[in-house]
Amino acid sequence: MEKTKYLNPYLAGILLGLLLTATIYMTGRGLGASGAIKSYTVAVVETVAPSHASTSKFYKEYIKDHPGSSPLMNWLVFEVTGVLVGAFLSGLISNRLDFTLEKGPHTTTKVRVAGALIGGFLWGIGSQLGRGCTSGAALSGMAVMSTGGIITMLAIFSGAYAFAYFFRKFWI
Repeated sequence: MEKTKYLNPYLAGILLGLLLTATIYMTGRGLGASGAIKSYTVAVVETVAPSHASTSKFYKEYIKDHPGSSPLMNWLVFEVTGVLVGAFLSGLISNRLDFTLEKGPHTTTKVRVAGALIGGFLWGIGSQLGRGCTSGAALSGMAVMSTGGIITMLAIFSGAYAFAYFFRKFWI
């Protein structure tokens, strides 16, 4: 079995830092994903239920802040779409594209899928309550030495370690 080759993590960190610096310089803000999800949602609701979009406070505010343009004409939408396409192409080129469900030996497929769906749902709620996702709050916040970004990163890592202690039995 041939060993899978990955990019050196230190080089990847440097490249991510350069990308973040370029993003801040070009757009005036950092990286993030939750804004794109919001844009996708607004576009779908405007198409499927335009009367709801025109009467709901959330959608009215978004539409008012972005007059005359489609919610999909947002640089975050292009960023997230590029990440998805780039990840797919990277997996294809490096021969690591595999549609499998990874799970620990002591968990079932149903538990793994339910955990992923619940986690995604909680991520969506949390990103809206926190006014951004982890990459926007922590990575971009720390890049500009924001106190909130530093606290967010500390909370993410400490929460992940605490959570992992209780759920590691599913993976070991």
